[in-house]
Amino acid sequence: MRPRFATTCATFLALAVPIALALPAFGVSCMTQSQMTSAERTILAQSAQMIGQNVEAGNAAAVRTQTIASVAAQFDGIATSIQNVNAFIQHATLTVDGLYLLDATDLKSAQETQFFCGVAGSALTVEVTIPGLPPGKYGFAVLHATGVKQPQQISLVLQNDPAGSPDWKLAGFFTRPMTMSGHDGVWFWRQARDYAAKKQLWPAWFYYQTAQNLLMPVDFISSPNLQKLEKESEQSRPETLPGQDPMRLIAGTQTFSITNVHTGEFSDQLDLIVTYSATPGLDAVASRAQVTAVMRALLQQNPGLRDAFHGLWVYAATPGNQTPFALELPMNQIETSPSPTGQRS
Repeated sequence: MRPRFATTCATFLALAVPIALALPAFGVSCMTQSQMTSAERTILAQSAQMIGQNVEAGNAAAVRTQTIASVAAQFDGIATSIQNVNAFIQHATLTVDGLYLLDATDLKSAQETQFFCGVAGSALTVEVTIPGLPPGKYGFAVLHATGVKQPQQISLVLQNDPAGSPDWKLAGFFTRPMTMSGHDGVWFWRQARDYAAKKQLWPAWFYYQTAQNLLMPVDFISSPNLQKLEKESEQSRPETLPGQDPMRLIAGTQTFSITNVHTGEFSDQLDLIVTYSATPGLDAVASRAQVTAVMRALLQQNPGLRDAFHGLWVYAATPGNQTPFALELPMNQIETSPSPTGQRS
């Protein structure tokens, strides 16, 4: 069994977009649902709900018919995302948690566009920044699928039908979990602050990252509250994390190159997922010994991880297309790991 990662699946005008800071474009505006007319709010919510119901039913073909032509032509990514999220939301209760109208009809060409939604300067202000946005009228809707073991949030970017009808069609599709290991983003934020106060930067950083992933429905939306979370997170960022260059982890006479570290969920428990560059050609016994050496060294350098996570997943990546050796161990088994039992992948 693989861990469930805290990731986002997204397609938007054939582009996944990040948060960006930009000067506001002239002639664009945003309305929150409280600022919309009743008719505007109703038709946008109904369109989002209909798409959400087809996602809940796993009916990707129906969603494709509700999608703008340019995105429908490259629909495989969305179809895969629908299939993945459908496993978690069957028989869920779908509610529309947020609606925004984004008017960019006065744009002369596709460009990076920043929308300010709500009362400027207030804690409720939401900023939406989309690079390469074509002129048009867009809607943004966040759906919550609750009443299931692993609730999910589904974010939809909708575009007003270019043919001139009042219909809204899908232009972007994003999913994220609402909880990890049974806890929501606010819980992880509070725990991250506690770890940061104790100068345990590794657990603080990864709890902050988990909180951000759970509280931000998409990466191109921001608010004063989310900016505060991001600032706190950056203040606790460990210096030794892998980035463009791998992290060097010393274990006795060996030095390992750690290429990626992130969180994931395994059997409803939060694990830390580690990938390192392994020695090619090792058999299962030697691979397990090397993986457990990585685990021990990581915990020796960052003992606070023991209380923060259920266990460690370590992937021993090798060059080429070889399936990596992978092992998950609970924290209480890492010091005295059992005899080799084969590999997981």
